[in-house]
Amino acid sequence: MSHLMSTLSTLFRDLHQEERADVPGWVMITLMSAILVAGLLVLAQGAFQDLFNQAIGRVTQE
Repeated sequence: MSHLMSTLSTLFRDLHQEERADVPGWVMITLMSAILVAGLLVLAQGAFQDLFNQAIGRVTQE
């Protein structure tokens, strides 16, 4: 019984360490996505404004 508990303890400890090691990867993906969206907004701000104004214009004309 002691061997079983020791094995399970080791298994859960290893799983917990793997999960903790993966967190920086998810943080990096989230950060890179936010930077990409911010960059697109800066580059295409004029196009987005024109698209928004056209859409609002079509809705208010009717």
